[in-house]
Formats: sequence, C-alpha cells, structure tokens
Amino acid sequence: MSPAVVPPLGARIRQARLERGRSLRALAREVGVSPSLVSQIETGKSQPSVSTLYAITTALGISVESLFDMRESVVASSPGASPGTVPHALAALAAEPGRRIGPLVGAGGRETLELDSGVVWERLGRVPGAETGFLLVTYRPGGSSSGSGALMRHPGTEYGYLTSGELVLTLGFEEYTLRPGDSVCFESTTPHRYRNDGEVPAVGVWFVSGDVQ
Repeated sequence: MSPAVVPPLGARIRQARLERGRSLRALAREVGVSPSLVSQIETGKSQPSVSTLYAITTALGISVESLFDMRESVVASSPGASPGTVPHALAALAAEPGRRIGPLVGAGGRETLELDSGVVWERLGRVPGAETGFLLVTYRPGGSSSGSGALMRHPGTEYGYLTSGELVLTLGFEEYTLRPGDSVCFESTTPHRYRNDGEVPAVGVWFVSGDVQ
C-alpha cells in the first residue's frame, strides 16, 4: 500500500455516524464544534486535529485505530470506485486484510492519516483483536494536537518515545519537554496536549492501548 494512499477518514466518520443514527448537528453539538466543520471533515474538505478526532470517536463510541481499517461499504459508496482507481485498490485491500496487518510492514507500506495542525500518523502495524494503536507520529514545526490549544482526554493508556526533535507535553497542570531518547506514559483520560515549538519535526513512536469503546 503506497504511503500516498490515505484511508478515507471523513467517509469512515460519516459511516460510523449514520450507523448510530446520529445527525450531523447532534454530533457537532456533542463534540463542541460547528456542524459545518463536521461536514467538511466528512467530505474530506478539512482534516480534524488530534483532539477533535478523539472527541469524535469518543462521541461515536469507536476507536481511533478502527479508522485505519478499510471497509468495502465505505469504498463502494465512494464515487468513481471503478477498476484501476485508488478506491478500487482500497476495496481490494479490504478483502485481503492479511496483506495489511503484518507481521511485517515495510517502510513504503504504512497507512497514513494526515491531521490538522501539522500532525501525521503512520500505522506501524496491527495484530487483529489487540486493543493497541502502534504509530509513528510526526509533529511538524508549530504542530499541535489541538489547534485551539485546548487539552484533550480519551480512553486508553498512552506510551511514547521521541526519536528526533523536541515535543512539549502538557499533562494536567504540568508541562514537560521531550527530547530524543525521552519517553512518557500516562492514562489518556488525564487532560493533555502535545505541541512542537521547535524548527524541526518532532518524531516518535507511540502506543495507545485500550483505545476501544
């Protein structure tokens, strides 16, 4: 799977919302954002920040990890899903999940989610049934997990190891600066936020366990 092929994040969110019988306005109200923003996210015109993404998945009762997984129903409903197109290729991957979940994921085969506020998630692997997100996370210069500066909370336990750059973690009432070789772990229900105040990307490996509703 080419790293340029990005799972249809907005389509996945819309599918989950419709499956639960939630209106766009109701979801927006629960998440605390405008209905127009939710609409733009669902149509792919805008990408959510990390904090907004977690708020949406928590409201819908789904895991962030599940958003990486392709479903034929989402692809089939996408316009232009004819043979030879990217949606058709994604549908083929959905039919053969073993090709995507390892045990080996090559550097050129990682599934990628490009989020708002300069954050990129790349899935490093997945074991079926395991409640763990295994991610290579990049915060570009000026990037933050929350564009508004608000702290976020979500289910699970978070483990992170920074390999390059610097990343500032606000955790509750404390603030920590992570440098290469530093690691963190905490309950993700603790209000927190990450930001990169530096001039180079901050890159690290992150695990979020128990991120399943």
